[in-house]
Amino acid sequence: MSDAPVNLTRSGPPETILDPEPPQAVAALAQAMNQPEERRRDAVAEVVAQFPRFLDGWARLGLLAHDRAEAYAAFRVGYHRGLDRLRQNGWRGSGYVRWTHEVNRGFLRALAGLQATAAAIGERDEEERCLLFLHQLDPSWPPTDWRT
Repeated sequence: MSDAPVNLTRSGPPETILDPEPPQAVAALAQAMNQPEERRRDAVAEVVAQFPRFLDGWARLGLLAHDRAEAYAAFRVGYHRGLDRLRQNGWRGSGYVRWTHEVNRGFLRALAGLQATAAAIGERDEEERCLLFLHQLDPSWPPTDWRT
């Protein structure tokens, strides 16, 4: 359990902000993302192997995947790891998890990638559930830059 507060908002449900990622993981991902395109996916895979709880690492791996099945798997791992992290930070199954907080972006990026990949493979019920969940977590969804 984290000591991070769950912030109550005047306009509705509580808001959860994830704890920061380890600085070493953030630095390793930045370095991996700066690799030449032909090396980038493998470099990101090395980062998530070293930091398996790093949400944005899983989301980036999904975006760089060789195919839709690999993308789906990476996004799903990021999503489920993210649910675990949200619960550790006080989330109780409802409330906001907004994009405006940089630390929440890995989870939201993984969920958005899962939604997009579900759409690409024709898994309509998963696509709809993910999209609804994104809007429940952040009513202003989608940001224009969720893939970057």
